[in-house]
Amino acid sequence: MAAPNSYLNCEDFAEFQELLKVMRTIDDRIVHELNTTVPTASFAGKVDASQTCKELHQSLTEAHESREGMIKRCIAQTSNVVKTLQEERKKSMEDIALLKRLRKEQTKLKLMQSELNVEEVVNDRSWKVFNERCRAHYKPPKNQ
Repeated sequence: MAAPNSYLNCEDFAEFQELLKVMRTIDDRIVHELNTTVPTASFAGKVDASQTCKELHQSLTEAHESREGMIKRCIAQTSNVVKTLQEERKKSMEDIALLKRLRKEQTKLKLMQSELNVEEVVNDRSWKVFNERCRAHYKPPKNQ
């Protein structure tokens, strides 16, 4: 599932997380997807398992790249906001509202950076399940 083409809002962390949750649906349902599309030995003749695994591999790859790109774009955008606020803060050390805004943006940046770690765990889990079920049916290209 690719990123929805709606406006990517990095300003609102809750919205950012909600979008990630929606985008992670393919990973959340990987076991069900494999159970319903990749046949067991007794049903092997009824479905083209290699084509099914190839398509699932492509979908997973696209979903992972899309999410990672979105997270990195938001990290870059938030980093720029933090940098700007830090420069403003140097000029106006007594501005408490500016300090609060800076702290809020720094916290949001740390949360977004931690999503990269979550993404790695989610992706590893999905590829492990994929490889267990599809290794006999499909060998992905080595450049993956």
